[in-house]
Amino acid sequence: MSTSFLQIKNVSKIFPGVKALDNVSLEIEKGEIHVLVGENGAGKSTLIKILTGLYHPDAGEIYINGRKVEDNNPQKALKKLGIVPIYQELNLISLLDVTENLFLGHEIKKDQRTGIFLNRKAMIAKTQEILGKLNQKIDPLALVGSLGVGKQQMVEIAKALSIHANLIILDEPTAALGNEEIVELFRIMRQLKNEGVTIIFISHKLEEVAEIGDRLTVLRDGKLVITEDVSKVSIDDMIRHMVGREIVNKFPKIETHRAAEALRVENLNQAGVLQNISFHAYQGEILGIAGLVGAGRTELARAIIGGDPIDSGDIYIQGEKIAVKSPQDALNHGLVLLTEDRKNQGLFLDETVMFNSSIANLKKYKKLILLNLKRIKEEVINLVHHLKVKTPDLNTKVGQLSGGNQQKVVISKWLNTNAKIFIFDEPTRGIDVGAKVEVYNIMNQLVRDNAAIIMISSELPEILGLSDRIIVIHDGKITGEFNRADATQEKIMKAATGGMEYAS
Repeated sequence: MSTSFLQIKNVSKIFPGVKALDNVSLEIEKGEIHVLVGENGAGKSTLIKILTGLYHPDAGEIYINGRKVEDNNPQKALKKLGIVPIYQELNLISLLDVTENLFLGHEIKKDQRTGIFLNRKAMIAKTQEILGKLNQKIDPLALVGSLGVGKQQMVEIAKALSIHANLIILDEPTAALGNEEIVELFRIMRQLKNEGVTIIFISHKLEEVAEIGDRLTVLRDGKLVITEDVSKVSIDDMIRHMVGREIVNKFPKIETHRAAEALRVENLNQAGVLQNISFHAYQGEILGIAGLVGAGRTELARAIIGGDPIDSGDIYIQGEKIAVKSPQDALNHGLVLLTEDRKNQGLFLDETVMFNSSIANLKKYKKLILLNLKRIKEEVINLVHHLKVKTPDLNTKVGQLSGGNQQKVVISKWLNTNAKIFIFDEPTRGIDVGAKVEVYNIMNQLVRDNAAIIMISSELPEILGLSDRIIVIHDGKITGEFNRADATQEKIMKAATGGMEYAS
């Protein structure tokens, strides 16, 4: 009987107050695409960090090709074991070219004995060879920062192949990709599988699991719940195993009554990005904005809140024309953006829950030249309770929370202001199905309280499930507008590819 490529035996990991992994045992075969799913905080990241040598297990053993892994660390995992993680936040240096990124840390030298001079010609040739193997037409001399996210991800995979990866771990690789890029990624994954490379694929998009995975493992609260062939597990079964209960309504939409106009945008232009954008958003309504990656949706949101300058156009709030030159101007008028990149733009990860929840409105707590810390604590406690933020205490660093709880802290930050118009950009990116429903319920409560919500999403089921009206953007222009009752995936996709003008 042959030995599995990867054997995880009775692995446990304990942090103060939390058992992140509890006696987990798992075997993964060579050349298998093994999907790892679970709610945020289920133990997926901890397991990956143990495999890559960032953490050491408190109990249990890891075997690769039948040999026990001992004294593991990131360098050993990468260079000796061939374990390569590719995270959602890509680990590339934008100011270096593709070749330099591929060989950073393991450069080819002209004289391996002295190691003084780099053999750049050999590295460029090897880069071309690896990219050709992946069927990628990427210039080895192109700066990585000039490439789109999809191409950068291909550079990450090429980088893994340059060190002869045996195991590639893909953590939420499709989160920022368009449909065509996802198709290309899956093609590469199948190619690597056929060449004997083992892949661990982590995703919250359960439809992708059924398409690309061979087997899947579900983790919940640090325990392994099930390992099974993907073909034998339905999406509803996956959700039930992940959350420990049935989620009947994945998009808990409430009936709302549209009230007064909250926001009006007229003829907004930004050279090369946005063209003549006009729309309305109303109190008591969720306005969905759909479109493909790169269509200009995030750019529109940033332009509205003064994050980027516009060339022309007018913005009205409550019927009054306003000048928005900065996000502070927008906030002063009750307009806020919950950015798609919460880790880099929405939160201070090294600061506490209390700090992040109060930072947007410190003047509210100012007492002469001091801050009223007692009031801050009381109000943040109420916010954490109201939003059901799972945190050991208010002094926990936000970077230690799960993705879903981080998103709730972002929401708490803006609820702690006088905001009445909320732009949610990819509100559930990178969070699990249970946490998604909790975020949707928070959005429903905001609408019930007469706020206006603009929701940008690449997830069509999310757009269709939650929006009262939908506008579609293609190439910086609005190409479709639909009422909830008239919208379908087909109509939205047609508009998103430029094939329809103001369908309704």
